[in-house]
Amino acid sequence: MTKSRTSLMLIALSITLLGSISIGLIQESEAAKGQGVPLPQIGSNKVCGDRLCSESASNPVSQKERTVETTSEDVECKSNEGKTRTYYIAADEVEWNYAPLGINQMKGQEFNEDENVFVENSSDRIGSTYIKALYREYTDNTFSKLKPRASEWQHLGTLGPIIHAEVCDTIKVVFKNNSEKLDYSVHPHGVFYDKDSEGAEYNDETSASNKSDGIVAPGQTHIYKWTVPERAGPGPNDPSSIIWMYHSHVDSPMDTNSGLVGPMVVTSKGMADSNGRPIGVDREMVSLFTVSDENSSNYLCDNLEKFTEETCDNEELVGDDDFAESNLMHGINGYVYGNLPGQTVHKGEHVRWYLIGMGTEVDLHTPHWHGNTVLWNGMRVDVMELMPASLKTVDFIPDNVGTWMFHCHVNDHISAGMMSLFKVI
Repeated sequence: MTKSRTSLMLIALSITLLGSISIGLIQESEAAKGQGVPLPQIGSNKVCGDRLCSESASNPVSQKERTVETTSEDVECKSNEGKTRTYYIAADEVEWNYAPLGINQMKGQEFNEDENVFVENSSDRIGSTYIKALYREYTDNTFSKLKPRASEWQHLGTLGPIIHAEVCDTIKVVFKNNSEKLDYSVHPHGVFYDKDSEGAEYNDETSASNKSDGIVAPGQTHIYKWTVPERAGPGPNDPSSIIWMYHSHVDSPMDTNSGLVGPMVVTSKGMADSNGRPIGVDREMVSLFTVSDENSSNYLCDNLEKFTEETCDNEELVGDDDFAESNLMHGINGYVYGNLPGQTVHKGEHVRWYLIGMGTEVDLHTPHWHGNTVLWNGMRVDVMELMPASLKTVDFIPDNVGTWMFHCHVNDHISAGMMSLFKVI
């Protein structure tokens, strides 16, 4: 039989199979209608909604909390409507330890030879502590006093302060660049901004007055204003709040590897409390999965100088593959090998877990919760997919008490320490 005839037969067979499948689906659909079984509706909360199947649907308050209206007629923002929520955030240069406990907490043991590739300090290896630039929140525009991070947010690690807003609000970020030598910025995803609040500079024909685009020189302060229209809030298939992020965009790869990333949560109009947090959600969690490439950080030479006996003048070392590998920190919120603290939830409470991905082509991550399942877009899963700069929001009600693993399921990433523990009490 010739190749052309074989191809024609395969095409014919494919058409036949597709036709059979289509007819079967139509018949199934019609049968469902005839039996009075409602067909699935996109965005419908009939499939458990925000509060999941374990919550009684007869509770009118909970039903109201679960309902998310997203039509423009209902949520159109009027002039001066909503709150202005102000945050005082600085880029601070700090020393950060990816493994502060000094052990592999997943095993409860000292690091072995393979694990020490990433965490052991020596004459020519930086180890687990690096100089980084992190977003940190202050109490006011004097930037003289850090705002204490509440215990529920201890798990944020290297992430900046969580910004909460409701549709129709305005977010005002008073940003100070405390770096000694480097320009930094704050660039948001999802919300509405003018050019002077974009935090990214490129050939965009911006007028001279806005040409800085929110790029902030060392020691300087800039005010970013972002409005939160309907299109920045949850869509028809979303729960009542969704995750966005902000990060420095002067040199985005270098800046984010240096640590300048933070979470931003937007809640539907009428679904937020006075602090902008989603009503009916008992606990919010945020997880950033990324391989922080400290070789591509703004501080590689500083780290070599401070933590080893070498400098960047040693080109052979800087170009060595093994040295480069030792600086690839496979972390969740800036922690490796189970060193991440603060991931404790209570059985039966409504937990909303926000996921952020960052990095390069190696940053294909698959967060996996042991012992429990989550709801995403109406689907029950225990593993999610994350790509660089992707953002996912899931809900779950923990029902399995104990200490559980939460980790990336990519094999190489497991070996390199992208693992943590969460506890259900």
